[in-house]
Amino acid sequence: MQIGKYKLDTTQEKIVRDTSKYLLVTAGAGSGKTLTILGKIAYLVNVKNIMPSEILCISFTQAASTSLKNKLKKELNLDIPTYTFHKLSLEILKESKKSYEISDPDLLDLITEEFFEQDILTSTYLLKEICTYFKEGKQNFQKSYQKIKQNKYLQLNQLKHLCITFTRLMKCNDYNLSDFTKFLKRIKSLNYFRYRKEKIVLELILNIYIKYESYLKENQEIDFDDMLIKATNYLKQKEYSPTIKYIIIDEYQDTSYIRFQLIKELLIITDANLMVVGDDFQSIYKFTGCDVSLFTNFSKYFKEAKIEKLEKTYRNSETLIKIAGKFIMKNKNQMKKNLYSDKVLTEPIKIIKYANIQEQFLNIIDKLSEYPQNKILVLGRNNKDINKILNDKIKYKEEKIIIEKYQELDITYMTVHKAKGLESDNVIIINLENKVNGFPNQLKEEPLTRLVTKEEDRYLYSEERRLFYVALTRTKNYVYLLVPKKNPSIFIEELEQIIYDVKKEQNFSKLLSKINK
Repeated sequence: MQIGKYKLDTTQEKIVRDTSKYLLVTAGAGSGKTLTILGKIAYLVNVKNIMPSEILCISFTQAASTSLKNKLKKELNLDIPTYTFHKLSLEILKESKKSYEISDPDLLDLITEEFFEQDILTSTYLLKEICTYFKEGKQNFQKSYQKIKQNKYLQLNQLKHLCITFTRLMKCNDYNLSDFTKFLKRIKSLNYFRYRKEKIVLELILNIYIKYESYLKENQEIDFDDMLIKATNYLKQKEYSPTIKYIIIDEYQDTSYIRFQLIKELLIITDANLMVVGDDFQSIYKFTGCDVSLFTNFSKYFKEAKIEKLEKTYRNSETLIKIAGKFIMKNKNQMKKNLYSDKVLTEPIKIIKYANIQEQFLNIIDKLSEYPQNKILVLGRNNKDINKILNDKIKYKEEKIIIEKYQELDITYMTVHKAKGLESDNVIIINLENKVNGFPNQLKEEPLTRLVTKEEDRYLYSEERRLFYVALTRTKNYVYLLVPKKNPSIFIEELEQIIYDVKKEQNFSKLLSKINK
């Protein structure tokens, strides 16, 4: 099958023609998942005679949804309903004849800030509790709180962040006010001091949650999570039955519990077939409520499920994808894949040790400047990581790195989270240091958030490992890892061993090949 100028490979075509009721496609980095989705839709319309209006496509972000819609129009000349989960929820709610005002996405942050700046000052009990939490003051709690704000503002900001994260995870996993009693019961099993501390945090969160929900109610607004929950509840009433025969979900590894509930209800009322596509290796949004277990346990949720794998990458070289694959699959909770490529490159992963990061960065740029037509993507773990390489000769403006000597080069900087789904000719990764805000980021997950997550992956740095895999696989050619000579990232030490093992395997394979000849 041909889609535009691309011909589907054997596995892609097999997936396209698969008629399973529930189909999970695990698609390795650069394995042509979008091409497979396009092929599937072409097959459904042209061979199975399904109307374009009877196919529903869903993706994680508005940009991805728009991109897919445009490709369907350009390559297949088809106008297929393509949505994000939130846009789909709005469409469903329109059928209920009720109008909803969507709240500001930053509302929870603003309300949390207001609570810590103003509301807390009006409650002697809460002031006493927060002073106990920070082990500050026994008498004048107003004065003690001002002292906390001055001297412990970083810890206070971490507490605010925890309150926001907990509330968001709570909503996107469909918990509500009545669940706070259960939360308190569950933390009672902890030792006295930890219980006392986590009880205080829960009390603060409860007050923020009530304030937030009251604001939404008083202003007749709903947030994005409410939108999904209300749409799901409306579907349960069986008053709406759209004609949908096939549902296709892209980036399924980014699904949350309430997104999953919406799809489940839609499948019940439509009896549609379902194909989901994604890569559990690239599930990197746990902090927003995404639950990778909905992907890895797909067969548990859909008993008739079939699983197919797109394991051939058209982006990365064979050596790189073998190394990256061994690195990610150290976590046995990930789905096993035998990733491979026809592309051959010697040493596609280059570990560059530095004493001076700016000098080494310029050395790499100097080598890459021999091919000025090639794009360079610089990746960091955090937004501010770019500051490590800036000086008088290296400037940064609007995601673009401008180098005095090489102004013709196309160099872009972004965090790995933003780069997901993108690719570049060559990649440079920075901030590979062994420290709290290095790569991996070593900020410990707050145990309290486990109360509001459905599944738990306790493998050390599991999400950071997936994030590093995403960073490694953005390149078409080489990836340069800028590593400090002192205190390198624990991922680098691990990667060096894997590179050594893969080289040994490849040399042994070559030797066997010679013997057989």
